[in-house]
Amino acid sequence: MHFRNYNFIIQMLKNSLNSGIYEAGCDEAGRGCLAGPVFAAAVILPQNYSNPELNDSKKLSRKTRETLRPEIEKVALSWSVALVESTKIDEINILRASILAMHKALEKLSIVPQHIIVDGNRFFVFNNIPHTCVIKGDGIYASVAAASVLAKTWRDEYMLKLHHQMDYYAWDTNKGYPTAEHRAAIQKFGISPYHRKSFTLFDKQLKYAF
Repeated sequence: MHFRNYNFIIQMLKNSLNSGIYEAGCDEAGRGCLAGPVFAAAVILPQNYSNPELNDSKKLSRKTRETLRPEIEKVALSWSVALVESTKIDEINILRASILAMHKALEKLSIVPQHIIVDGNRFFVFNNIPHTCVIKGDGIYASVAAASVLAKTWRDEYMLKLHHQMDYYAWDTNKGYPTAEHRAAIQKFGISPYHRKSFTLFDKQLKYAF
């Protein structure tokens, strides 16, 4: 029997879109949730930074995200996290709220970026700084992946605190996303001050369960 030798190569994320400048990666977390704020992060990484574990936060385990977070916060040239509350989301819609959270994060950076990479396909110009929207950019560029990790971990931590205030929504596990358990809890206990009233909170299929 013959065996082949396989070389497994880890695909590293790209360091930057434009080398030699301060480039900030931006991403958000919580856009599809029924409750809680939308979070966004902005990260400027050193040009030579690399980590084989860094990737789109959705592809990482909770443990890996929590390991990466302090490293990113330590090695980044500048980083920041911002949020937009559910009441503002209801007022201006989730797309605008997500972009607003990114703008707020960018404003808090200690270094003014010369270029911005945004995960997704929509963004509003920030302080006349050139930007590039990249669909699934959090799986392509290290700075965007780092921003996705920070936004996700900071939001999860925030939702855990809210869970301790009203544990019947199980935000410790669903983080505000529209799981069947979460929708059933809304049916049973009603809407909290943290729910996004402009979203479809009630699943009609659940109304006969009570």
